[in-house]
Amino acid sequence: MAQAWKCAGLRWTGEGPVLTWAGGRGSALTRGKRVAFAVAEGGVRTCVGARGHACPVRAGVTGRSTGARCEECARLDRAHSVAADTIADDPRPYRVYLAWFGPGLVKVGITAYERGSARLLEQGAVCFSWLGRGPLMSARRTEELLRAALGVPDRIPYAHKREVRAGLPGTAAERAAEIAELHARAVALGGWPESLTPEPFRGVDHAGVFGIEGDGRGPAAVGEVTELVAGGAIGGALVAAAGPDLQLATERGVVVLDTRLMTGWELVSAEGEPCAVPVRELRRAAGVQDGLF
Repeated sequence: MAQAWKCAGLRWTGEGPVLTWAGGRGSALTRGKRVAFAVAEGGVRTCVGARGHACPVRAGVTGRSTGARCEECARLDRAHSVAADTIADDPRPYRVYLAWFGPGLVKVGITAYERGSARLLEQGAVCFSWLGRGPLMSARRTEELLRAALGVPDRIPYAHKREVRAGLPGTAAERAAEIAELHARAVALGGWPESLTPEPFRGVDHAGVFGIEGDGRGPAAVGEVTELVAGGAIGGALVAAAGPDLQLATERGVVVLDTRLMTGWELVSAEGEPCAVPVRELRRAAGVQDGLF
């Protein structure tokens, strides 16, 4: 019987995306590399637990869940997150950022200073700029200020990010224009916490890192995996990677696989099996042109 592996999610490093596995092993992903696996026959997806602890009841979870947690573990994980504001005494410095995912898709967020730009890569931010740095609650108040005064959301669904990814502007300057303008408006606002140090606008572009610009860009995705299923398989050459998404060139065209759907399953290696998981047509954002004619 083939050895089974449990995926622990996609992690971004200075060298690029890495698929991590239970036990600490990682598989570095480079463009052109074949990514292929199957779900064990008769397999059941189980809860991945929370905060480094296994689910005490090994609860089953649905194939479409991107969190792969049962209700109780999901509650525990949220309760100890930065977003829950339950760790107000965190002594670490934080940064506030503006992130751009495509035309009209801009969000504000915070991340621990020590993490650098890892959070932006994990979210699939095509470009971003820092806005300020300071204590956690000052960063949180600044985030709330921008949401209230400028109407900038702190969350954008991954589905919306995928819809616009095939029709992004061609240059880094064009991609940074929206957050440059928003950064200037944010800096001009009154009411910033005194303990937050503003940072100048410096656009950082990830399009090249993700593989979605230039001559090396592959064909646009035509579908997205909606869930994995027992006995199902998928395989293809890696065309691009952004946030948790891998774009794989399969016999059905380029398909987006959200690696969060892989967690909780026991996976085995696969070679030439056809793409045998549920895939739906990838919607395109209104106004995105597929070609000249």
